Amino acid sequence: MSEFEAERRAGLVAVLVPLAAALAIAALAALTQAKAWLQPASRFHGRDVTSEHWKAAFSLTDSSGRVISLADLKGKAVLLAFGYTHCPDACPTTLARLAEVRRLMDKDASRLQVVFVTIDPERDTGQFLERYVQAFDPTFVGLRGTDAQTDAAATAFHADYDITDYRGQIFVSHTADTYLIDPDGRVRDVLPHTLSAREIAEDVRTVLTAEAGCWPRGA
Repeated sequence: MSEFEAERRAGLVAVLVPLAAALAIAALAALTQAKAWLQPASRFHGRDVTSEHWKAAFSLTDSSGRVISLADLKGKAVLLAFGYTHCPDACPTTLARLAEVRRLMDKDASRLQVVFVTIDPERDTGQFLERYVQAFDPTFVGLRGTDAQTDAAATAFHADYDITDYRGQIFVSHTADTYLIDPDGRVRDVLPHTLSAREIAEDVRTVLTAEAGCWPRGA
């Protein structure tokens, strides 16, 4: 091989190797983007737990002492939150936001039931709990139970809470999530406290649309 040919080959290698590398990178990026397009977007603003098949249930009482279970609410979308009436921040904020969700639902508001489960049944008597939740919206339902029933309900929804009595002072911590249950009684969506009323309303409409047959029932 002549010196000229060697130099020419070296020049071609110097050009072709970076070009091949650039093309490979571009192809990889295109493949990654294509995969992203093929993957279905989340149907919810919250965390979709449909595929986890939660066996969520509860048996609690309303202000009249009537026992209410999740089966009694079948046929409606349910937004369920845990909290307590002495809560200084998260609970009133959540209930005010859920009241706004009902207003945003407009003509579909009757297809939504908001349920507030107290984690502090010792202090939250039935009548007091009812007055508290209905101050936000007269359709809201407040439920309470024994300590064992409250624990069972919270466990079913993977909700954490803790009540500590320290020198006569009651300290309470609890999850601020709201749980969206579809009209068939399946937990579909965990809604973080950071979501807006409009985002929550959109998720509620999503499960109502699914209930009308626009999604496969098993989706």
